[in-house]
Amino acid sequence: MSYLKSARALLALFGLVAAMAAAQAQTAAGKLPNVTILATGGTIAGSGATTTTTVGYTAATVGVDALIKAVPELQKVAHVSGEQVFQIASENMGNDNWLVLARRVNALLARPDVDGIVITHGTDTIEETAYFLNLVVKSRKPVVVVGAMRPSTAISADGPINLYNAVLTAGSQDAVGKGVLVVMNDQINAAREVTKTNTTTTDTFKSPELGMLGYIVDNKPHFYRASTRKHTVDTEFDVSKLDTLPQVDIAYAYANVGPAAVNALVAAGARGLVHAGVGDGSLPAKVRPALSSAREKGVVIVRASRVGQGIVARNGEANDDQLDFVVADTLNPQKARILLMLALTRTGSTKEIQRMFYTY
Repeated sequence: MSYLKSARALLALFGLVAAMAAAQAQTAAGKLPNVTILATGGTIAGSGATTTTTVGYTAATVGVDALIKAVPELQKVAHVSGEQVFQIASENMGNDNWLVLARRVNALLARPDVDGIVITHGTDTIEETAYFLNLVVKSRKPVVVVGAMRPSTAISADGPINLYNAVLTAGSQDAVGKGVLVVMNDQINAAREVTKTNTTTTDTFKSPELGMLGYIVDNKPHFYRASTRKHTVDTEFDVSKLDTLPQVDIAYAYANVGPAAVNALVAAGARGLVHAGVGDGSLPAKVRPALSSAREKGVVIVRASRVGQGIVARNGEANDDQLDFVVADTLNPQKARILLMLALTRTGSTKEIQRMFYTY
């Protein structure tokens, strides 16, 4: 009789443990993060003529609902919703698109029922959009920008796993306060530091100088470092009331370069100009007078480098104090352009703008 009682007690205990486990599973499921996917087009939403078409495909043909439906595993890691903000190839991404996107991101992140944002994007300008958002998003909640190097119709398309990893990261508490991130190829990179390094391969996005922030392994983001430059809630930039951004252009240096590009950009109305110089941002003799003249007309000049890595030293290859120029620090030309645009919405002082380049 005592044996039967013990057996029944043991069965009851097993039943209680099972019930508790089921309750915990339900509770965990109820605590899945709420992640909104904002789709803008790009290769991740592209399609090709055949399953082996990985170049010459058409970008931005698949809508956000289809992207989400193609990765049912998303529902296991987050409560996912989607919005189609744009449907464009990222080479067509412009200032107006950025303003619309930034305002929508900020509006969503201000809601208590949104824990993170994923933005699907073409890879050609993904680093620029990410850095722009890094400077204007006003929340510590995760914002992850993701793309793909192969269209959705290709064999071994990288879009689905990239999207899954992006949602994992956007819903993770470990990503809070890390700034805007780019997640692709199982790697996490900071918006300020990442760049596209190869025209076609899936491992194209890297932070070659300072390194990635971490990896996605076993359904979890693993962070090993964080960017030290100020971002998101700690910046002084506010796009909520901006209808346009000032015109800032890039002039590229090369052997035997002349002043034609600089003069044309100034004549076209540039308020700021990034000079992508050779080496440490050197100024070719034929171009220096044109840049100096542009500065005298009120155009803010930023000396950057086409090299893509390293610090452009102030008063190194040019007397920046005398010329009243700004140096880009470690920002590549395309990101220097973004910071200069936003800086010009705040001030025309080159001293203040130089401070911003050393801050962000």
